[in-house]
Amino acid sequence: MYEAVHARPDGESTVARVAKTAADYGFEGVVVRNHAGARAAYDPDEIRDEYGIDIVEGVEIRADDPQQASGSVGNFRTSHTVVGIHGGTTALNRFAVEQAKVDVLAHPMTGNGDFNHVLAKAAVENGVRIEFNLGGVLRESGGRRVRILQSLRKLGEIVDHYDAPYVVSADPTSHLELRTPRELKALGEEIGFSGEFVEDGLAEWGRMAERNRHVQSESFIEPGVERGRYEEEP
Repeated sequence: MYEAVHARPDGESTVARVAKTAADYGFEGVVVRNHAGARAAYDPDEIRDEYGIDIVEGVEIRADDPQQASGSVGNFRTSHTVVGIHGGTTALNRFAVEQAKVDVLAHPMTGNGDFNHVLAKAAVENGVRIEFNLGGVLRESGGRRVRILQSLRKLGEIVDHYDAPYVVSADPTSHLELRTPRELKALGEEIGFSGEFVEDGLAEWGRMAERNRHVQSESFIEPGVERGRYEEEP
């Protein structure tokens, strides 16, 4: 199982500190999902050798509109293993699920965003994973927490009905916010999701990274043209 984290300067802890704690907690890997413009400085091979945990270079793109997001996806796709879109508006949610070059729609229900059957079908067609972000459940209280729970349950019903791909994360911004896989599965069961659902969503980060690395390592058919998930065969 993998966790997707924000590290310094997009969080409070370095990638190495987060990786050490994640390894201690039993995770197989960490996806560094810093927002674009807050890239962390780290050596994934060095951290992997020291702590025995996989480090995946990712990015979570925040944009004002789909046009801006489109340019960022093009810029980051070839240099990052996992590319996500920070959703939360109807326009960005729709853009994300319609792009085969996008791996994850993060925070789909934040802000004024919504997720419906049309978007679920597009996510299935394009292989875009929908994020179940448990961070708010862990760190919010009162009415805010209640609204987050309602949104997650609605999202769960839609994803389950259409068998849409998904990931699960506690969205930690420091090593202190990490939770063990066992704790996250217990939390899932407490709020209406099975432990197996949470476990599969954590594992999907790793499966996604493995598939994308395979695509990135494929031989070029001709100079400047790569055949795989991100380029259509002529």
